[in-house]
Amino acid sequence: MNINNTNKYTKLFLGIIFDALGYVSFIIPGIGEFSDIIWAPASAWLMTKLYKGRTGKIAAVFSFIEEALPGLDIIPSFTLMWFYTYIFSDQAKSDQVMPK
Repeated sequence: MNINNTNKYTKLFLGIIFDALGYVSFIIPGIGEFSDIIWAPASAWLMTKLYKGRTGKIAAVFSFIEEALPGLDIIPSFTLMWFYTYIFSDQAKSDQVMPK
């Protein structure tokens, strides 16, 4: 599965979907936190597939911890990573000044 080469807006859409999947634990009372045992490693793996390199690995660790710890599911880690990658990072700022 190589989704690293996808359009940046496709990554945003996928990120929103993945963040919504993380919110499922709030919908199902009693079973929700158990689902995080499965979703935490899956979200980390998906993060490494969406974003390569060191930042992708750091985001994967953050995503895993955020999903594994109770109460932190509300953080939209995939969407935040998209904003970091395409809006706030030095690379994104240099691309805005001098497009490829």
